[in-house]
Amino acid sequence: MKTVADAKKLDQDRVAEFLGRVAADSAAAFAGLSTSIGARLGLYAALAGAGPLTSVELAERAGLAERYVREWLAAQVAGEYVLYDAGTSTYLLPDEHAAVLADPGAPTYLVGAFTMLKPLYATEDALVDAYRTGEGVAWQEHGPELYEGVAAFFRPGYAAMLVQEWLPALDGVVEKLERGASVADVGCGFGHSTLLMAQAFPRSRCQGFDFHAPSIEAARSAAREQGLGDRVTFDVAATTDFPGDDYDLITFFDCLHDLGDPGAALRHAERALAADGGCMVVEPNAPADPLDLINPIGRSFASTSAVLCLPGALAQKGPRALGNHAGEEVMRSIAGEAGLHRWRLATETLTNRVYDVRR
Repeated sequence: MKTVADAKKLDQDRVAEFLGRVAADSAAAFAGLSTSIGARLGLYAALAGAGPLTSVELAERAGLAERYVREWLAAQVAGEYVLYDAGTSTYLLPDEHAAVLADPGAPTYLVGAFTMLKPLYATEDALVDAYRTGEGVAWQEHGPELYEGVAAFFRPGYAAMLVQEWLPALDGVVEKLERGASVADVGCGFGHSTLLMAQAFPRSRCQGFDFHAPSIEAARSAAREQGLGDRVTFDVAATTDFPGDDYDLITFFDCLHDLGDPGAALRHAERALAADGGCMVVEPNAPADPLDLINPIGRSFASTSAVLCLPGALAQKGPRALGNHAGEEVMRSIAGEAGLHRWRLATETLTNRVYDVRR
């Protein structure tokens, strides 16, 4: 069998350069499991703010077997997540690293991206079959860690931006919310976005809807814990049949592209809006042109789309499976077909674009 090398002389420098890149990706893929384990076992939390610790001290703080902790620490040092002092045999998690790995309340917290790995890798066989047949892999086919990971991934950004910047970027919406408005948060998941709005605007009433019953139960539990049960409710409902009408604001947080028929969801929203109501559509800041995705954030979105967003949409057997980087023009067109003709980019971040969408 002839190989590529037999067919023509390869540029060995380019081969070596690309080999190094793939080797780095391979190392990162293995390291991601260690990161997820460290988060689940509380190792980053035990290191955060503790100063230099030996592996014995860390194992005692975390209640884990020292030999495993020592091996985990070696992997963390190799990835430069944790610093090591050979003179004292101690390990240190810098405060700047803790803001990314150990503090769920920080806007920079990124551990949710790693806790999503277990359920995605677990459905690899189903994904392989789907690629062959053109069928989908529904969100329900993934384990519960996926929903937990997705919620943990998005919450820091919502907490940092939703009330402070995104809602104020919508024309007249904050004023309505302060007076008392009716809000439907569609595809709310664990309800983080719903609860943030309810907490910030006590005169408004927020309703969260999601098709996934365990997520709704988690959202209800969070509402009780935060003492918001008097003005926020959560119910199981699809994007095309959630109840209620005359909503002042209907929100879609990072979910519209996951639907098999986003047009149907927007048509239902258009019918459920009050006369002067509007939608807030939050989507990934991922352009349609693959060449514009050649950066860490773009690559993350595109890779997630190939194994989660697109398969999930195809599983719904709707007319449009977009993936998470369909681009603004496609989304605008779908909204227009649904009767929502006023489409405006209200604001954007490195990871999200926020659209003000109205009739």
